[in-house]
Amino acid sequence: MAYPRLMRVAQHFEAPTVDDIPGTVRDEVARLNLSSQVKAGQTIAISVGSRGIANIALIVKSLVNELKALGGKPFLVPAMGSHGGGIAENQRGIIESYGVTEEFIGAPIRASMETVEVGRTEEGVPVLFDKFAFEADHVAVVARVKPHTGFNGEIESGLHKMMLIGFGKHKGAALYHQAIIHFSWDQMVRSIARTVIEKCGVLLGLGIVENQYDETALIEAVAPGDFLEREKELLVLAKRWMPRLPFENIDLLVVDRIGKDISGAGMDTNVIGRKYNDHRATDSERPRITRIYVRDLTDETHGNASGLGMAEYCHRRAVDRMNREATYINCMTGNAPSGASIPITFDNDRRALSLALGTVGLVEPEQARVVRIHDTLDLREILVSEAYLPEVESRSDLSVVTPPVDLKFDSNGDFLPFV
Repeated sequence: MAYPRLMRVAQHFEAPTVDDIPGTVRDEVARLNLSSQVKAGQTIAISVGSRGIANIALIVKSLVNELKALGGKPFLVPAMGSHGGGIAENQRGIIESYGVTEEFIGAPIRASMETVEVGRTEEGVPVLFDKFAFEADHVAVVARVKPHTGFNGEIESGLHKMMLIGFGKHKGAALYHQAIIHFSWDQMVRSIARTVIEKCGVLLGLGIVENQYDETALIEAVAPGDFLEREKELLVLAKRWMPRLPFENIDLLVVDRIGKDISGAGMDTNVIGRKYNDHRATDSERPRITRIYVRDLTDETHGNASGLGMAEYCHRRAVDRMNREATYINCMTGNAPSGASIPITFDNDRRALSLALGTVGLVEPEQARVVRIHDTLDLREILVSEAYLPEVESRSDLSVVTPPVDLKFDSNGDFLPFV
């Protein structure tokens, strides 16, 4: 069959960056004037999550150094709900795969799935918190602030979610996602966070916001009493700076890799326009993508294929690398079991493309609007079909890097690498 020709296109963003991470962390911690709160020898638990946050190892190392300078004894807690199959050593392995090791950071890692009930919300929901962190003198909440993949509100994913889902471990994450069925996300996140701040010795938050190029755009230390209002403001910035697909309508989106390090949903629903429905956008969502084809999982997701069920098609490689137990636990804990569903599976890209293009509507294959991306974090350069050329040429935020060329496949019928 005839395939659409693809061209490489660059997106251009005005993207702020943090040039001196250690210096910025130093200044931010100093701004909170914590010397009167941290006594010599006191322990401080620092959260480290499972997301692929840019520069996370250096950010955490810098925070550890500043807390040591105050006389504290910081240690790290893998804070990621049910990720890693809900197994402590797996969670430790996840943060180590990001370079967050005891040797580099200069602080011990204390991984456990054990929690303590520290209180109950006014709605009667138990508040669970990591045992090691609860026993520490202080807690430092480190989190990237960004739009949530399943909820809308003034508070979405960030410091508050880390206090709930991260420090809540598997048991807490499962409990809170069930509570959200009866109460709203906004109500639960505020109510549980109030209890955590009151009962768990929260010393500070370190909020991170990234730009459209998956780079560190902002690092800010936040006092516990300011978490609510400041996180609202940081979320506004995060939404302004988040990467996006440049077109409103796409017939077929090819995603080279998905994973928990990319997004909690495997592929960011704020990017693909499927935040509320697995297989179509709502009337208010953009882009509108008719079909999604997933080719692989990231190495860093350790087999967790959460979000694969949002795609209509996938490569067999993604299914073969899937750790079903870890995926099922994660999706069921998040009360989103459909995310673990396995799409129609193909042995190679040629067959996937041939059949997928036959399901996008009344459009000839060579005229189809096709976009290929590395993942939903890396949208700096993308491959797009020739059908988009008139629009690309008319826009100042897009430029053609390489002109349209015929698709080529390797001996196995797979796409050539997109580097």
